Amino acid sequence: MNADLSPVIAATAQWLLRSYPPHTGGAWAASLAQTQARQAVTVAAWLRYPTGTDAAWVTLAGPGGSGRLDWLVGADAPGRESADRAWRTWVDEVVASWAACLLIAPAVAEHAVAAVAGCEHAAGLVFDFRRLTSPDDHDQQATALLRHPDLLTPLAALHEVALRQRLELGQRDAA
Repeated sequence: MNADLSPVIAATAQWLLRSYPPHTGGAWAASLAQTQARQAVTVAAWLRYPTGTDAAWVTLAGPGGSGRLDWLVGADAPGRESADRAWRTWVDEVVASWAACLLIAPAVAEHAVAAVAGCEHAAGLVFDFRRLTSPDDHDQQATALLRHPDLLTPLAALHEVALRQRLELGQRDAA
């Protein structure tokens, strides 16, 4: 993973997990959910910022924060601790939306993983996004909320068109 995107990936995955926590299963489910969120956000971030230069720009300008996303999921409570506000500034709305699209549509996730295979961030790495593209029963149980289409559709819909354009998918492709 490119170090320049690490704060965006970590914060956006954290936001997804706090907004759509593991359903049941304790530490094992939490680990599976974290892995899936992290994989979805990593692929989405690599798609959104495919080059080192793109990553440098987002690091310089900042990704925008979680304000609109918090409002969308009803988590915009006043009086957040300052430590909680700090990491939320690194949340990227587009990356979160694209990750939601990938989590609810494994076929789209497969297209996305194929698209990032040749990006600068993946150069020289061997990566396996199997938990994202082919979730097994344990993965599905751990992420009942994180992969629930009814819950994620409002988030996914924010930037789904841009993701489909980036992946060159039509409305019916990879549904």
